[in-house]
Amino acid sequence: MFGYKVPAPDQAMLISGGQRGQGGAPFRVVTGHGAFVLPVFRKVRFLTLAMCEAEVAETCVTRQGISLTVRAVIAFKVGNDTESVVNAGQRFLSDQNQMSILTGRIFAGHLRSIIGSMTVEEIVTERQKLATEVLDTSKAEMAKIGLIVDSLQIQSIDDMGSGYIDAMSAPHKAAIQRQAQIAQAQATQASTQAQQEAQRNQAEYARQTAVVQAQYKAEIDRAQAEAAQAGPLAQANAQREVLQAQTELAQRAAELRQQQLVAEVVKPAEADAERIRLLAIAEAERTRILAEAAASNDRVALDRMLIDQLPQIVKEAARGLAGANVNVLNGADGLGEIAAGLVSQGITILDSVKRGIGSPSTERTEPIVIEAVESDGSRDGQQ
Repeated sequence: MFGYKVPAPDQAMLISGGQRGQGGAPFRVVTGHGAFVLPVFRKVRFLTLAMCEAEVAETCVTRQGISLTVRAVIAFKVGNDTESVVNAGQRFLSDQNQMSILTGRIFAGHLRSIIGSMTVEEIVTERQKLATEVLDTSKAEMAKIGLIVDSLQIQSIDDMGSGYIDAMSAPHKAAIQRQAQIAQAQATQASTQAQQEAQRNQAEYARQTAVVQAQYKAEIDRAQAEAAQAGPLAQANAQREVLQAQTELAQRAAELRQQQLVAEVVKPAEADAERIRLLAIAEAERTRILAEAAASNDRVALDRMLIDQLPQIVKEAARGLAGANVNVLNGADGLGEIAAGLVSQGITILDSVKRGIGSPSTERTEPIVIEAVESDGSRDGQQ
C-alpha cells in the first residue's frame, strides 16, 4: 500500500521528520509491525538487528613479560530495546559496518588489559576465565553504543616463537608420550595375545574339525559297511527266523503227537491195567473171604466132631485102666481125681487136634499119664 512501510523481522524501522521518539530521540523506532509514512514529509531508514561478528588479533604482554598473540571472535548485535536501537542508530545508521570495527577495537583494549594481569599458564589453561573477564569489563561500554555481546571465543594463543608454551607443555607432552607408549605397548601386547589366542582358536578349530571329519568318515564307513552287510544279514536273520519257526512247529507237532499217543495208547493201557489190578484185588479179597469162611466152617465142624468123640476117647482111656492094678488111696476123692484126669486128657487131645488143623506146627502132644498105686505099695505109670 502506498505510504505503508513494514520492517523485516531482524530490522528496526527509524522514521524521522515527524514527532520525536522516546527520550527525545530524533526519530521514531518501529519494530515488529508496519506504519504509515508520509512521503516527502517523512524519511524512513532501517537498522539491522541481526547478529554481527568481529575478529580480534592482538599482541599482548603477560604479567611475566612474555608477548603473546591472541586471536578472538566476538558475536554481537544491536539490543532489542528502543534505547539500544536509538543509541546504535545515532552512531552507526549511516555506516553500519563501523559496528564490527569499533567492537573489535573495544575488545582488543580490554583483552590487552586482562592478559597483562595473568600468567601464560593461566591464559593457556583458563581460556574461559579470560573470555568471561573480557566480557564483564566490556559490557557497560558496549551497552552505551547500543550493542550487546552474545559470546567471546578465544581462538588461539601464540607465544611468537619464544618456545615458552612448548616448554610449558613439554612435561605434559612427555607424560602423554609415555602414556601413549604404554598404551601402544599394551595395545601391541593385547594384539599379540589376541593373535596368539586367534591362532590357538584356529588350531583348536582345525583339530576339532579333523576330529569331526574323522568321526563323520567313521560313521559313513560304518553305515556303508552296515548297508553292505544288510542284505546277507537280513537274509541270514530271515533264514534263522524260518528255522526257528520250523523248529517250534516241529516241537509243537511232537507235543501234539505225544498227547495223541498218551490219549490213544497210554491212557487206555493204564485204564486196562488198573481194571485188571482192581479185578485181581477184588478176586483175591473174594478168595480170602471164602477161605476164611471155609476155614471157619471146617473148625466148627471139627469141633463138633471132636466133641462128639470126646466120650469115646474117655471111654477108651478108661478101658485101658480096666486091667490095671490101681489102688485108690483116698477113696471116692481119688476116684474122682482119676475121672477128672481122664476128661482132662480128652480135652487136651481135642485142643491138640484143633491146633494141628488150624495151624500146623511141630509141637509134640504130651502123653497122657495116669498114676496108679499097685498092691505092693509102689507107683507105676501107665501110658
